[in-house]
Amino acid sequence: MRAATSEIWSRRDFLKALAAGGGVLIASCADSDGAVFTGRDKLDPESWVLHDFLWLAPTGLVTILAHRSEMGTGIRTALPMVVADEMEADWDQVAIKQAIGDSRYGDQNTDGSNSIRGNFERMRRLGAAARDVLERAAAAVWEVDVRTCKASNHKVEHAASGRSLGFGELVEVAIELKPQGKSAIQKRLKDRKDWRYIGIGVGGYDMDAIVTGSAVFGGDIRLPNMLFASIERSPVLGGEVAKYDKSAALAVAGVEQVIELPFITEEPFMFQALGGIAVLARDSWSAMQGRAALNASWKTGAANASFSSDSYNQAMMESVRKPGTKTKDRGDVEAGLAGAAQKVEAEYSIPLLAHACMETPTATAEVTEEGCQVWSPTQNPQAVQDTVAQTLGLSKKAVTAHVTLLGGGFGRKSKPDYTAEAALLARETGRPVQVLWTRADDLQHDYYHAVSAQRMEAGLDDQGMPVAWLQRAAYPSIASTFGAGSTGPAGFELGMGFHNMPVAAPAMRTETGIAKPHVRIGWLRSVANIQHAFAVSSFADEIAAAGKHDSYQAWTKMLIGKKTSGPSKHIQRLLDVSEAAASAGEWGKELPRGRGLGFAAHHSFDAYIAVVVEVEISKAGELRIPRVDIAADVGTVVHPDRVRAQMEGSVNFGLSQALFGKLTALNGVIEQTNFDGFRLLRLHEAPPQINVHLTASDGTPTGVGEPGVPPIAPALCNAIFAAIGKRVRDLPVDPHDLSWS
Repeated sequence: MRAATSEIWSRRDFLKALAAGGGVLIASCADSDGAVFTGRDKLDPESWVLHDFLWLAPTGLVTILAHRSEMGTGIRTALPMVVADEMEADWDQVAIKQAIGDSRYGDQNTDGSNSIRGNFERMRRLGAAARDVLERAAAAVWEVDVRTCKASNHKVEHAASGRSLGFGELVEVAIELKPQGKSAIQKRLKDRKDWRYIGIGVGGYDMDAIVTGSAVFGGDIRLPNMLFASIERSPVLGGEVAKYDKSAALAVAGVEQVIELPFITEEPFMFQALGGIAVLARDSWSAMQGRAALNASWKTGAANASFSSDSYNQAMMESVRKPGTKTKDRGDVEAGLAGAAQKVEAEYSIPLLAHACMETPTATAEVTEEGCQVWSPTQNPQAVQDTVAQTLGLSKKAVTAHVTLLGGGFGRKSKPDYTAEAALLARETGRPVQVLWTRADDLQHDYYHAVSAQRMEAGLDDQGMPVAWLQRAAYPSIASTFGAGSTGPAGFELGMGFHNMPVAAPAMRTETGIAKPHVRIGWLRSVANIQHAFAVSSFADEIAAAGKHDSYQAWTKMLIGKKTSGPSKHIQRLLDVSEAAASAGEWGKELPRGRGLGFAAHHSFDAYIAVVVEVEISKAGELRIPRVDIAADVGTVVHPDRVRAQMEGSVNFGLSQALFGKLTALNGVIEQTNFDGFRLLRLHEAPPQINVHLTASDGTPTGVGEPGVPPIAPALCNAIFAAIGKRVRDLPVDPHDLSWS
């Protein structure tokens, strides 16, 4: 395992290093035809400098720029690993540098489980282009047919003569060669059987630094003459300050300034700084103590001050008990329900959820005549550029967004409101400023996963299978963060397992109800799939119980329906992982009362996931989860160890949400301020056995980081029913009475 580097390269640093080393640059263009270019002639024009992904020095060192953010997924290792494989580079001679934010790298947003999905082929072409140049360079040196030259493990060999040249030895000739276009490079991609790292993996590039504590996260940034800032914000979204005691804050030792940031009082709130009273000090503790002395009071306004969880949740549930806006309508649902041999109804709810990353939002900014530099643990450095530029009235090119390691992200850190705060304060003070969010800030001013309500109705035939299916959902939309007037789910959210659910009922209708936002809504790991999968997989289990069927067998029948031509490839992949999970989880084994197995499956981010959860519940209602089996079809597996780690993490993340996750609001204020109120899964509560089963697939890589989450909650709740006969339809599980006799 290599020692990690914490360096973050700017354009200027990169050019200086190239000039000193005489390296050849192999760059990937983000233009429409996806052509790959190489050569020294591309170093001088400004338009090419920030497209640089790969640098080969005469020493043989290959430097690959990571354009995505590392937050524990291993992406800063996996994408360069793909390049190194196609290039035939020796991993021990590869260095990885973190790229700054710039649109010339293409999409840098490490979100939506899209880093491998969206960049696998692109990175393969980059590596293949490097290999192609080096083989042609060797052929030119030896004056032989290039087809007789083959790159292998950091050198090019000529088998007929027994000659070889190391990659570094070929730099001088490679510089002079013209690149081949995308179509030619596409033909040079390696066969699967020749992959050296893809499908096998390498050691995590950052692991040593993370384990030894030398890794650089957002809060580790230190600049000369830097101030630390803690900000008191309105407890109600859209509020503004009424009064505060500035002199009391300034009287705290170490405090140097108190600055009032402009308040944003109307939607859309987007990624803007919310506004507040910032206390700036020579150290973070003094800043927080000074903030506590402010004794601020607030004008909360009427728009969101009435938001209280109990009444809001009840209103949403009432909205799904009556007809709503149709989003899918197939067959005659009313006739199917009216003529059914049996009818099943259920209502499900999920509360407001926070991201609660281990590392809270933090950002450091410095503003000079040349522009603004920002250092932050961001999932989206280009959004940082956009937001800071708009906040300060600068051009985007005047903002340099440096990316540190992230102590968790889950979608929260793609929203750079905290970087805007740091930029505003740095401009105002004329000094570097680091903004640090407390855990209370993090929980009370998040971009939350929306509270949701769903109502399900199904009419069953005499075989206990659905002939009619009605589903209604209400929840505030992420779209409300970007545009005013949103009153319910957006189309992209409904496409996450709602109106595209795989159940093959002859008649089906989906509808949405009214739900206005009162807090900032954002994407959280697996987004709207969370509530949709919970409702669909829980209801499928209820249908199975009503029809006196085995729940796994009933699920497979509901997927296939009455088709005689066989399932589609999409359904077959879902069936395959379902079978894999059921087999691995020993589905059908005899268990005593108080123990049970629960099954759930879901498709999201192009991936197919099925889960079997085993529970043990004491008569007093104490719950234990001894084992979880999760089967995944994620297409081509690029880095097996990281895929397994992501699935294991998804299990614990999903269980944490399902068991304990809940935020509440009273008069517009989020009531929880730390982990004593917003509970997370603790070590002794985590399953001692999590088995990950990766099904063989030669399909294109799918998402990995998010799709393991959605089926966890329904599988858990289905297991609880199997164990003690009690249904949990309202999450979290923790408040429910699970005792039995």
